[in-house]
Amino acid sequence: MISQPTLGSRSRNIVFPALLVAGAFACFCDAAQSADAKPPNIVLFFVDNLGTGDIGCYGSTLHRTPHIDRLAAEGAKFTSFYVASGVCTPSRAALMTGCYPLRVDMHKSGEGVAVLRPLDTKGLNPKETTMAEVLHSVGYATGIFGKWHLGDQPEFLPTQQGFDTFFGIPYSDDMTKDLRPQLWPELPLMRDEQVIEAPVDRDLLVKRCTEEAIAFIEQNQERPFFVYIPHTMPGSTKRPFSSPAFQGKSKNGPYGDSVEELDWSTGQVMETLKRLDLDEQTLVIWTSDNGAPHRNPPQGSNLPYQGDGYNTSEGAMRMPCVMRWPGKISAGQINDALCTTMDLLPTFGKLAGATMSKTEIDGHEISRILLGESDTASPWDDKGFAFYYMDQLQAIRAGRWKLYLPLDPKTGLRLPPAASKEGNVALYDVRNDVHEDQEVSAEHPDVVAHLTDLAQQIRREIGDVRQVGTGRREAGKVKDPQPLVLDKSVP
Repeated sequence: MISQPTLGSRSRNIVFPALLVAGAFACFCDAAQSADAKPPNIVLFFVDNLGTGDIGCYGSTLHRTPHIDRLAAEGAKFTSFYVASGVCTPSRAALMTGCYPLRVDMHKSGEGVAVLRPLDTKGLNPKETTMAEVLHSVGYATGIFGKWHLGDQPEFLPTQQGFDTFFGIPYSDDMTKDLRPQLWPELPLMRDEQVIEAPVDRDLLVKRCTEEAIAFIEQNQERPFFVYIPHTMPGSTKRPFSSPAFQGKSKNGPYGDSVEELDWSTGQVMETLKRLDLDEQTLVIWTSDNGAPHRNPPQGSNLPYQGDGYNTSEGAMRMPCVMRWPGKISAGQINDALCTTMDLLPTFGKLAGATMSKTEIDGHEISRILLGESDTASPWDDKGFAFYYMDQLQAIRAGRWKLYLPLDPKTGLRLPPAASKEGNVALYDVRNDVHEDQEVSAEHPDVVAHLTDLAQQIRREIGDVRQVGTGRREAGKVKDPQPLVLDKSVP
């Protein structure tokens, strides 16, 4: 078992690991510093299981999303923005740490499945540095309102990973007691480290998390804040939940109702920023943890990309992403630079004035891309971005090219639709052929060779099936996980 901070030490008392050096807070506390030099507030929406085609500004005609669309109109819409996994837990681990999930051993659960479940023996190692810790180290108030899914044991909860406060659920909304009645507890709603309701009313999760996030902004309006809103919807259940005000109001059943409530939530937060005169001081980012999964009948849409959630397809990992920061991000941008959620940690550190060390992460500092200071050139164009399903490297993208690697169709894990069914390579120009209709490996053997070489470099560092990467680190582990249950003796 790894050495853990004492429960109750909370994030302000944790000695943070190596990614940053404390003390940068003084640089923006100087009273003589101009307002323009202050670090931005950051609001990050990270919704659950929603596809690119579910948002109006990306082409949806089923869902009304005027507030998200307005973010795009007043900021930038990214069209080559990726998560590091098409599955919840590893995607969130990559966001928090700036690392491929396999590097930090969060590519699968302690039971060997793709996501953590209640009473899992694994969790995000507190020795890793999260984006909340980076920002907290330079004076930010940090709060999470929604779904965590990086470990439900006390050592792994958000308040031990850099967050001042947590309001939400510790894992997916579908992980309810009825699925494993002899083992799993009722789905808990938590405040910080305490269960305050069980089971939680899932219809009200988005509404209540929105209200809590707004209260946090109001309480911390005089200092920089990081508000992380990993909403629980559309969620992992076949019938998504929404509050009564939205039920039956969309053109797309419960799924559409939940999407439209997510848009409402976005509008409420934006209205709060405007009311408090924080609008121009705040960077707002809105994206999803992975694409919409396959449902019958269909619910979510990943168009214009192929594939559903939970694999390495474009539909699973190429996400809607809009960013708004008035006066910094030019309105109406469409940005096709290859970017990932792993880039947000180093970029937030740069914008906040945190001093970063050389501890190995995979993300790149991309503030110049966010602020429109360059064309579509990206650090990933040279190094390549890897598509993993659990511990299997399945594809790689660099520039406009995505290469699906040669995998045995009988042993490949959840192969995406554009991969070769014969176990050969498959190459697509995913910048100009976004639906991957034209396989062109025969016409570009030099590109195939280059991307194959990049893949081999990544294998050596990060790993692959039956190959442990030289840069791999261990997840946190506990020997005797205990359920999170409501203590009825606590008022």
